[in-house]
Amino acid sequence: MGEQDVTRIPLDHNDACWSGSSACFICEVVRGDAAHDLEQLVAEDTENIAFLSRNPTLVGTVLVAPKHHHEHVVRDLCESSYLNLMSMVYRVARAVETVVSTERMYLLSLGSQQLHSHVHWQIAPLPPGVPYPDQQHHILSAANSVVPGAQEDAVGLAEQIRAALANA
Repeated sequence: MGEQDVTRIPLDHNDACWSGSSACFICEVVRGDAAHDLEQLVAEDTENIAFLSRNPTLVGTVLVAPKHHHEHVVRDLCESSYLNLMSMVYRVARAVETVVSTERMYLLSLGSQQLHSHVHWQIAPLPPGVPYPDQQHHILSAANSVVPGAQEDAVGLAEQIRAALANA
């Protein structure tokens, strides 16, 4: 499926995941909360977890986060924990590239103390052929639009990424 085939919808900032009125969604994913079934698990080790984004701006967007709630990407992690987290980011990004057609891989650590304070990295595969003015900040902006998620799509994509990780 190419970028031109993707249907985009506006993000609902009143949704509990975006309003700041709910508990930390990453901690809920780590606990296995059933409300987060679209956040399909793709990788896990003793310290970190990787899962599909519920509201991706690009098909194949995966979030990688420490299992323990940390709020500062460098300050809250010892060097070995940071390097282990980055190792998972690297391995998952390589697996995503084998599953999703990718011109460039964006790796970002976003969030704020006001919303989504749990440290996480986004792996966001830019598909080939996106005109330059529509790349980078524009295509990654949640305010711009998101790719709608469907449970069956999330399950299938997660299975493909897990298989790519297993074959790496």
